[in-house]
Amino acid sequence: MSKKRKWDDDYVRYWFTCTTEVDGTQRPQCVLCNSVFSNADLRPSKLSDHFNRQHGGIAGHDVNSLKHMPTPSDQSETLKAFGVASHEDTLLQASYQFAYLCAKEKNPHTIAEKLVKPCALEIAQIVLGPDAQKKLQQVPLSDDVIHSRIDEMSQDILQQVLEDIKASPLKVGIQLAETTDMEDCSQLMAFVRYIKEREIIEEFLFCEPLQLSMKGIDVFNLFRDFFLKHKIALDVCGSVCTDGASSMLGENSEFVAYVKKELPHIVITHCLLNPHALVIKTLPTKLRDALFTVVRVINFIKGRAPNHRLFQAFFEEIGIEYSILLFHTEMRWLSRGQILTHIFEMYEEINQFLHHKSSNLVDGFENKEFKIHLAYLADLFKHLNELSASMQRTGMNTVSAREKLSAFVRKFPFWQKRIEKRNFTNFPFLEEIIVSDNEGIFIAAEITLHLQQLSNFFHGYFSIGDLDEASKWILDPFLFNIDFVDDSYLMKNDLAELRASGQILMEFETMKLEDFWCAQFTVFPNLAKTALEILMPFATTYLCELGFSSLLHFRTKSRSCLNLSDDIRVAISKKVPRFSDIIEQKQQLQQKSL
Repeated sequence: MSKKRKWDDDYVRYWFTCTTEVDGTQRPQCVLCNSVFSNADLRPSKLSDHFNRQHGGIAGHDVNSLKHMPTPSDQSETLKAFGVASHEDTLLQASYQFAYLCAKEKNPHTIAEKLVKPCALEIAQIVLGPDAQKKLQQVPLSDDVIHSRIDEMSQDILQQVLEDIKASPLKVGIQLAETTDMEDCSQLMAFVRYIKEREIIEEFLFCEPLQLSMKGIDVFNLFRDFFLKHKIALDVCGSVCTDGASSMLGENSEFVAYVKKELPHIVITHCLLNPHALVIKTLPTKLRDALFTVVRVINFIKGRAPNHRLFQAFFEEIGIEYSILLFHTEMRWLSRGQILTHIFEMYEEINQFLHHKSSNLVDGFENKEFKIHLAYLADLFKHLNELSASMQRTGMNTVSAREKLSAFVRKFPFWQKRIEKRNFTNFPFLEEIIVSDNEGIFIAAEITLHLQQLSNFFHGYFSIGDLDEASKWILDPFLFNIDFVDDSYLMKNDLAELRASGQILMEFETMKLEDFWCAQFTVFPNLAKTALEILMPFATTYLCELGFSSLLHFRTKSRSCLNLSDDIRVAISKKVPRFSDIIEQKQQLQQKSL
C-alpha cells in the first residue's frame, strides 16, 4: 500500500486547496480550474507544474490574492486558516442573509424563488454578465430552504435570550397576552425583561397556540412548559404582567392562582393601557346610549357594502376630507376615541346621508341632546387616547405608568370645578356646541357625576401612587429627604454615600432611571437590587400588542398553516442571529453525516 501524502499549507502558493475524502485521503484541487488530482500529486513539483503549464504562472499567487477567490464547497476548512471565504460559505451566508431580511419584512417564504431570485438573475445577466448570473444561480433560495434558515436563526436568537435570562442578576419580568388569529386559533404571546451589561433588555420570548381551550390552567401549563422545556427554573420569573383576557386577570383568576401557588412571591401586574373599558363601565345611561347609537350608525354605513360605496361617493361629491369611518372594536385602545372624533367632525354630512337613506337611526342621531353627549364622549376619549399613547413605548415601568395615571386623575377635580361654572375649556368639542345655559346646566350635572365615579374607579382599579414615602428615593436619590428612611434601614448608609458622589450625580442626570440603577450594581448592589425589583415589572402589554400586529402579516389565508413562532421571533426580536456560528455548526453536521 503506497504512502499517503499530507497537505501542507505552503501549497496555497500554487493556487491549490485541499479536499478530504471520506476515508481521510487528502487530494489537491486547483482553485482556478477546479481540477482535482490524486493524493500522489500532492507534492510541490506536480502542483507547480500544473500551475505554470495550465495557468501561465500568474503573478500575485500568494495568500492575500487568494482571499477574494471563491473555492469549491468542500475546501472551506483549509482556506479558513488564511482568512479565505470559501464558495460554500458565501452561498450559505447569502442564503441566510436573504432569509433574515425576508423574515424581518414579514414576507412569504416563496417570494425568494418566485420573485427575488428571478429578478436578481435577470439583473445580473444584463448588468454583470453570464458569469455573475451563474454565481447567483447557485444561491439556495427555495421555499423549504428559506423556512429551514428562519428556523435555525430563530433557535439561535432564542438561545441568546435564554443565555441572557440565566445570566441576569435579577429575576426577570414577563409580559403575557392572548389573542385570536384569523383562523380562530388562540395565540399566547410572551415578552421578557431582564438585565444585561448595565441595561434593561426587552425581548420576545415565545408565541404559542392554545390548542384546545383558553382556561387559566391551559395558559399556565403552556407558560410553565416553555421554561421546563429549556431547563430553566420557573422561579426565575419575578413578575408577570397580563392583559384583559378573562383567563388571566383579577386577583382570583385561575391563571394568577396557579402562578401564585407555584411562585408565592411573584408580582402580578395588570396592563394599564385599558382605561377606556373603565369609562364604559361608569357611563350613565344616556351617555351609554349615545355611544351605542354611534356604533349602530357606523355598522349601518360600513356593515353593508352598497351603503359604504354610496357613503364614499357622497363625501367625494361634497368634497369632504374624511370618506372612511373606522370600525369600533373592543380590542384596540384608540378605536373609540378615533371613531367618536370622526363622527363628531362629520356630524352634518352623516346626518344628511342617513336622511338620504331614510334610516331609522335619523331620529336619535339628529337629536340635540345626543349631539351634546357625543361631543362630551369625543372629548373624554380623546383625553384617554392621549394618556394611553403616552404609555405606549418600550421601557415603561409600573412607577412611571402609575404616575401618568395619577396625574390624569388629579385633573378631574379641576375639570369638575370649571364645569360647575359652565366653563368647558377642557372639552373643546362640547364648548363648541353649547349655546345656552339650559344646555350647559343639564350636561354639567352629568359630567360632574361621571368624573367623580370615574375617579373612584381609577383609584380602586389601578392602585394609583403605590410607592410609599420611604421608597421614593428610587425615583431621585439626591433630592429625596433621607429623614423619611428609618435609621434601622440597612441601606441608609449606602444611600448617604451615593448622595455624596458628584460623579454619580452626573450619571443620574444624563441616564434613564433604569439604566442608572443598573450602572450602580457594582458599587451599590443592594440599592440597585431594591430599586430594580420595583422598576423591573412590565406596566403594559404594549409589546404583545405590537407582536399581534405582526401576527396579521404571518397569519393570512395563503399562510394559514405556517408555524408562527420562528418567523415572529426573527421578525420582531432585537437580537441578530450569529450567522458565522450557524454556518459553522451546519457544516460540522454535514461532515458528520458523510
